[in-house]
Amino acid sequence: MERVGDAFVWPFRDPEWIEKILIIGLIGLIPIVGGMNAAGWMMATIRKLRVGEERLPPGNFDYLWPGFQLFVVLLVYYVVLFAVAALFFVPGLLLITSEANGRGSFPLVLAGLALVLVAFGVTLLGSLAAYCVTPAVTLGVLDGGIGGGFALPTILRRTTRSTANTLLAGLMLLAAGFIGGLGVYVFVVGIVITSPYALAMEAWIIRSFEEASSV
Repeated sequence: MERVGDAFVWPFRDPEWIEKILIIGLIGLIPIVGGMNAAGWMMATIRKLRVGEERLPPGNFDYLWPGFQLFVVLLVYYVVLFAVAALFFVPGLLLITSEANGRGSFPLVLAGLALVLVAFGVTLLGSLAAYCVTPAVTLGVLDGGIGGGFALPTILRRTTRSTANTLLAGLMLLAAGFIGGLGVYVFVVGIVITSPYALAMEAWIIRSFEEASSV
């Protein structure tokens, strides 16, 4: 991932970058549908980068289907994550509330607190790990649709081929997500620019990950 640092600047190489980003950003304000279209736009950007075209795709509604596919796959993964966390959180909460109802004891309350902390730990670590797995999952959806997003052997192979590249991609995606949310602090409307700009960054990061993992 030698050129991964270019993720911050490459969108500006497109002379029409501001127009395309603004259109995708405005569409992104539409609940759910806008987010799906933006995700599909990001995947279309990866396709352009694959053929060496460092230009952003046009801003329109043409990206709903691939965005929907990625949305479904990521939703399933996060549901599984939260379900695992719930296996600890629910019993822990029941133990804690049993003391409030006069049916518990102090050791049980401590056990409940411990389970709740484990649940939060699972959620936090799982969410951080998701950033590292997202490049492989996105590439799977890009090449094979929803089924490709659940092709676990391929995803695992891509993710474990180079731990350093996987961690770097995850950290870069985390940074891109932070940048994408900065627009909220600029009278909220700034997110129309920062969110699609962050998606363009993500496309470059994922493409860089793909190039590094194929070596």
